[in-house]
Amino acid sequence: MLQRAVADYHDLLTDSTLADASRAMLDAELERARLIFGGRRLSPYLRPHFVTARDFARISRVCETVWRAIQKVKDAAIADASLVEELGLTEKERELVQIDPGYRAVSPTARLDSFLTPEAYSFVELNGESPAGIAYADAAFEIFSRLPVMQRFAAKYRLRPMYGRRQLLDVLLDAYREFLGNAPAQPPHIAIVDLKDVPTQKEFELFRDFFAREGYPARICTPEELEFRNGRLRCDDFEIDIVYKRLLVNEYLPIIESAPALLEAYRARAICMVNSFRSKLIHKKALFAVLTDERHAALFDREEREAIRAHVPWTRRVRDGWTNRDGERIELLAFIERERERLVLKPNDDYGGHGIFIGWNSTPAEWAEAVALAVENGDYLVQERVPTAREVFPMLIGDSVEFLEQLVDLDPLLFNGKVGSAFTRLSSTELANVSAGGGMVPTFIIDGEAD
Repeated sequence: MLQRAVADYHDLLTDSTLADASRAMLDAELERARLIFGGRRLSPYLRPHFVTARDFARISRVCETVWRAIQKVKDAAIADASLVEELGLTEKERELVQIDPGYRAVSPTARLDSFLTPEAYSFVELNGESPAGIAYADAAFEIFSRLPVMQRFAAKYRLRPMYGRRQLLDVLLDAYREFLGNAPAQPPHIAIVDLKDVPTQKEFELFRDFFAREGYPARICTPEELEFRNGRLRCDDFEIDIVYKRLLVNEYLPIIESAPALLEAYRARAICMVNSFRSKLIHKKALFAVLTDERHAALFDREEREAIRAHVPWTRRVRDGWTNRDGERIELLAFIERERERLVLKPNDDYGGHGIFIGWNSTPAEWAEAVALAVENGDYLVQERVPTAREVFPMLIGDSVEFLEQLVDLDPLLFNGKVGSAFTRLSSTELANVSAGGGMVPTFIIDGEAD
């Protein structure tokens, strides 16, 4: 059904009048809705991504099962310094994760980046610290639902969008209630905190406006604009109860001494911060090394172990020594050098596709240089290649539409450990990353053909 539905959608675009009207509306609506990332069109495609209801139910079960295991890693790491060492936290990060955020969830909001193919469903990494895209996806759902081509398509197929902003707000409020120990007496004030002039500024504006419409005063602030005095965190005259932290720890650390108010208020339990500094434990890409290392299998129940084995790629920190893979003892560096065609090298703590080396796209000399760099750096991971998904999408190139094959990175969004929404990143390269030049589209569930 899915292949037939995509073919039907593409057939609709052969009607030049319908295609031109849809393209013009998409351009106008992207600008109006602030769906701009770093000054460029965030969704330069004329079709959303479709997933069947059956597939999405399976995806949700897998994500939520693996998430239970991830929460157990957090619980174990709080009590076990050696596990924190395996995850690769710096000394300052270790100090931050020891501060109790006032609620149990390690990351109330998270995103699992994955590939869905007919043969497999595989994760590639987790954004557990400050996942972007929730508000962008909501705006994209609204825009794509109104496109003339989608209106025509929806006459034949039952479609279901998945909105996330309300779920994100519920997560903030749930964490705040747990933090307080009771329901707040009045609507809390929310500060969206990140560095100045980041490319996701437009998404912050979408969240701020949504929070305000729902009755929760909100302000976008930088760490430098915050002040902690008399037991309250403020941004100018705006008193803050909840910090929706979009600021990454590795971006805050260089300015933490010159902008200490956020940390001071957090340490004093004067604010509820979501996600907290503790989320750094699972945001490290070495999390997958812990999940896939049989030495830690006892942390997880049978269902979790099976989900990890089937859906989480084998991962290790790059270092000289021996390790296990599929029950076999291997010398890690020799294995990495030998198995270039099936491996990727990634920095443990970076984003936007920075510092990634793809073995099957490298010459032997380039790979040897990358391995040497990873060893010298001391904080790199090697990860086994997973099956990637590719589909043809109608892409906007200037004023025309071209049908081009794209890498399809499906990103389920978890709210308090439950999958509630998703969007999809597309790219012509091996890196489906918006920061690295890719684009995104909303992910619609197809429930079947219309009656």
